[in-house]
Amino acid sequence: MKSVFEHYSKPLIPQADYHRRLVGAAGTALLLIVVSLAVGMVGYHAIEGQPWVDAYLSAAMILSGMGPVGEPLTTAGKLFAGSYALYSGFVALICVGVLGAPVLHRFLHRFHIEEDADA
Repeated sequence: MKSVFEHYSKPLIPQADYHRRLVGAAGTALLLIVVSLAVGMVGYHAIEGQPWVDAYLSAAMILSGMGPVGEPLTTAGKLFAGSYALYSGFVALICVGVLGAPVLHRFLHRFHIEEDADA
């Protein structure tokens, strides 16, 4: 399997390529957030019968970590809200990893190059 990142024995990629990599990571994280928000909206609309605006508010509040706006009315709604909250926590962690990976990789790569120069 080919890695997205260059091997530590290779030179650092140019700054412009690194910025493209950061934009790609931000785009991936944004896509994951938009899809997750859509899933939450559809769930709140279909299961709880909320209007689309209220479903957006409920899904956005859970996905952002702020917590629920109101109590779900049905058992299915409660199960969905709990599952969506757990899922949202994982999405947050994944987004941090996706956004942080290029930065951490470049830092470690540069550190390794400087370490080899000292030897």
